[in-house]
Amino acid sequence: MGKGIWTVYADIIVDISLEKLDKTYQYRIPEDLEKEAVIGARALVSFGKGSREITGYILDLSLEPKLAPEKIKPIKKILSGQTIIESELIRLAWWIRDTYGSTMNEALKTVLPVKQAVQAKEKKSVSLAVSREEALTLLAEFERKKNRARVRLLTELLEEGTMDYRFLTQKFAISPQTVKGLADRRIVHIEKETVYRNPVAKEVPGKEKAICLNEEQRRAAETIIDNMNRGIPGTYLLFGVTGSGKTEVYLSVIEQVIASGKQVIMLIPEIALTYQTVKRFYHRFGDRISILNSKMSKGERYDQYVRARQGEIDVMIGPRSALFTPFTRLGLIIMDEEHEGSYKSEQVPKYHARETAVERAGYCGASVLLGSATPSAESYYRAKQGEYTLLTLTKRAGAAQLPKVYVEDLREELKAKNYSIFSRRLKALIEDRLKKREQIMLFLNRRGYAGFVSCRECGHVMKCPHCDISLKYHQIGYVKGQGKLVCHYCGYEMPMVDTCPECGSKYIGTFGIGTQQAEEMVRKAFPGAVTLRMDTDTTSGKDKHEQILAAFAGHEADILIGTQMIVKGHDFPEVTLVGVLAADLSMYADDYRSGERTFQLLCQAAGRAGRGTRAGEVVIQTYHPEEYCIAAAASQDYISFIRQELSYRELMGYPPVSSLIALLVMSEVERYAVSFASFLADFVRKSCSEQEGVSCLGPSPAVLSKANDIYRQVVYVKGKKETLTWVKQKLEQAIRAAGRKEVTVQFDFDPINSY
Repeated sequence: MGKGIWTVYADIIVDISLEKLDKTYQYRIPEDLEKEAVIGARALVSFGKGSREITGYILDLSLEPKLAPEKIKPIKKILSGQTIIESELIRLAWWIRDTYGSTMNEALKTVLPVKQAVQAKEKKSVSLAVSREEALTLLAEFERKKNRARVRLLTELLEEGTMDYRFLTQKFAISPQTVKGLADRRIVHIEKETVYRNPVAKEVPGKEKAICLNEEQRRAAETIIDNMNRGIPGTYLLFGVTGSGKTEVYLSVIEQVIASGKQVIMLIPEIALTYQTVKRFYHRFGDRISILNSKMSKGERYDQYVRARQGEIDVMIGPRSALFTPFTRLGLIIMDEEHEGSYKSEQVPKYHARETAVERAGYCGASVLLGSATPSAESYYRAKQGEYTLLTLTKRAGAAQLPKVYVEDLREELKAKNYSIFSRRLKALIEDRLKKREQIMLFLNRRGYAGFVSCRECGHVMKCPHCDISLKYHQIGYVKGQGKLVCHYCGYEMPMVDTCPECGSKYIGTFGIGTQQAEEMVRKAFPGAVTLRMDTDTTSGKDKHEQILAAFAGHEADILIGTQMIVKGHDFPEVTLVGVLAADLSMYADDYRSGERTFQLLCQAAGRAGRGTRAGEVVIQTYHPEEYCIAAAASQDYISFIRQELSYRELMGYPPVSSLIALLVMSEVERYAVSFASFLADFVRKSCSEQEGVSCLGPSPAVLSKANDIYRQVVYVKGKKETLTWVKQKLEQAIRAAGRKEVTVQFDFDPINSY
């Protein structure tokens, strides 16, 4: 670190409460502490004008002093001993900032998301502070003086002993002042106990049957457990067909991790999956599990943070943000459905939970287990390159068989004059299942009522005034036309129009199909069926996911209609038919991942059928049955799909064979966004051209060229990952040097969605 030649300085944060994250202070690192003074280390420093000593954390190291060198104080000591979880998380924040591009403040707010000033919840109890004899004497005195409230209080305490404060004051009409008065006289004692909010509903753990893993499951679990017992952490990709019992493998490995005194983070891609996952884990591990998600209150989230730090939790379950649970004995991170795009943050810093999990696990010698029936191209590629250990489950668990899949060509349906959203085969199978009292899931990759609204006379499309995107029609009630137009980007709403604002025509039409319209059509076609709809609109309230899933699991409905959230990991044994109403919706998106996304969605949808003792059937409706992703999904042939997909990625230089950075340039003034995007593209071409394999695309308007009155331009840079990290650093320097405050630039490594 330049010992004896350069002076090294450390940027230290001295208070990690969220209110003060923006402020760091620079200290000089003495030569004898240089080896210990690493990013994330705790340091003892002198703070302020006096001689007060406080603890801080090193966020950055530099050779450049920010003040006159003689004014910069030295670090007094690097604190070692027991690992402090904030040190590990701050080190991880630095890695996120350096890898994905953001400010340190943004990265810290990501890894410490729940450390907020939330008032602790207290439980108070009241008990006698005097002997029973003294209490009886006082009771007689209060009776003589007709102090009725005091008489009631002492009578209850003499009879019951310790009582709940709230129950005592409300049930027996005893005022808080009465209790406080006796407490001040030391006649009673008020005891306060901090009660942590536990979002996991209390259930009596059932007597679960002893798990008997099949040969494939046992081999996968033993591989992971044996390596952990030998102190060999690793990253594993568990590739198992839908219904192969990946969760049983997770549970078996978790049991061993907990037995060894370690803790587990279980990541799930959707809040909607929490219901079944938590129920199963609770029956297995009791109240030593908890959850974290965005639907919880600040108080609930803060309490889980505290409980995790204090070691009261063994397993934390939740979406992406649960990755930053402050476990001090982390032994395993599991990512279920690891292929899901929700594991990539859409907010700055745009980190991916998979790479971040591997990085965090490396800090504490933990292992990472990635599970999927349709692994992401990145994970499968790395497994084939030897970076991950590949474990496979080729058969469904128990007696369950993979469902029979039909691909229905909607072009042929039109030729047969069938204009319904249901092919003839799907309609017949739905009628059959309703007669048998079996359940059905209908999947549509869209929410709302229709794709867009336009004038049939002049072609004018109703667009959001703040975003360059069409408004979607959402019906209110069941009277057609009584609805509203909604922007799914900024939330702008307006009533449904009767006439065209451009030409005045009354010929206004809705185009496309959404879940709301699909539900309406199901009710018309099958009037005796009970339906449930599950999409972003119906699950916006707290616990709505659980309510809908619990109702369907209890067979309170025959048909569940929904978007992607209904096909991800749910296990409903009564579902024997799955219908994919429009397989083409995701296939022709302006995105190099569209084929992979379509294949994954169709396989996941198909995997919901026949998970119990009865055989399942799947109907995929499409206008393009010949497409390789649809044909491979119909035959559940992941290997043939991924080989073709990776050859395409290699030919085009796309991830995972290569890497990609998207530079999103934004400004309230369009010409500023355009000019600065051009500047960045020119900078890459001129300053980074000597780097082998670097190419630049753009600039061009983003697909969503305007959102919330902000204009958006995009530049793409291709190259090897190590090279692009260097390019990003050069770009960050150029952006800082330009000092254009009216322009914002965001980096996105290997973007999941196109811009």
